[in-house]
Amino acid sequence: MNSPFSRLSTRAAYGATQLPRIAWYLGQGIARDRMVQRAREKGSARPRPQTDAPVPSRKRLFEDIAALLKQDLANVEAGLYPMPADHDGSFATMIQRSRAFFQDLPAIHRRRESGDHNEVLTEEMRGKRPLYYLQNFHFQSGGWMTEDSARLYDTQVETLFYGSANVMRRQALPPLHEIFAGRDQRRLSLLDIGCGTGRFLDCVKQAWPRLPAIGLDLSEPYVEEARRHLARWSGIGLMVANAESIPLPDESQDAVTCVFLFHELPPKVRRIALAEFARVLKPGGRLVLVDSIQRGDQPDYDGLLELFPQSFHEPYYLSYIDEDFAALGEACGLAHVRDERAYVSKVMVFDKPS
Repeated sequence: MNSPFSRLSTRAAYGATQLPRIAWYLGQGIARDRMVQRAREKGSARPRPQTDAPVPSRKRLFEDIAALLKQDLANVEAGLYPMPADHDGSFATMIQRSRAFFQDLPAIHRRRESGDHNEVLTEEMRGKRPLYYLQNFHFQSGGWMTEDSARLYDTQVETLFYGSANVMRRQALPPLHEIFAGRDQRRLSLLDIGCGTGRFLDCVKQAWPRLPAIGLDLSEPYVEEARRHLARWSGIGLMVANAESIPLPDESQDAVTCVFLFHELPPKVRRIALAEFARVLKPGGRLVLVDSIQRGDQPDYDGLLELFPQSFHEPYYLSYIDEDFAALGEACGLAHVRDERAYVSKVMVFDKPS
């Protein structure tokens, strides 16, 4: 049992790393919100986002972020994963990325005003990726297809969630701990779908440094950014491939994870991808999805879910928030174990029967 001194030391170390980080991205998020508000006040051709459903106050959002941090710390104290290291880079790097983030905001606002979300769909790119993928999701510059986009992505997401994105990602680790505990991690295998810049794989390797892991993404620039971010770790393979046709054998993975991807897939593609996840999972294997909460999960957040795709280009989000994932999993032979809310995200856990 941990001594009181040990618990105090753990909590002090957690606060010393996580609270300044939250403050850093929270400050940028508030500044971004004010810039967007000023731009709208100058005149906007687009209707203002509207909803009749409840919308949480900023105070409520901050309270729920605090609850998420409390759960994150509890997981560390329970030994489910080690004290997290977010590996955001040096302070100079964070300043540089923050400056680039704010310099890019006028271009995002221009796309939001014009509704332009097809800049990525060039003749050069046509046919090289699925059409649904070649969009400026979030109205962000470069979509998923440029080095600049890959470098900005983590700052964009952390700022959007006021510094809580990595904390939400880590809530996928406890369901993995349940099936990995007491087993030789060197003999296990994990596949992370839509690995992006490698942030979740970094969390995984901190918990299980000798676990063989594969990251799969459809963007070369994001995979290259992940390669740089994960260079400190061994035992990670990265590949550019489509979740609709995973280039791995049947029943080859002990665990499959997928973080912040499914709300950006068309309904038909969700079903194809989920069937592929089930195919590559071993009997007794576990699938963990982390994505947005859905309508009704937290009723006083329903208005926020409706406003989100009005402010950001998210063409498949409204279908996502009403999707029945338990039924989708069952159709693929996966048993739905549970859902757990983590601020504005939820962790969905599925098992493949032995």
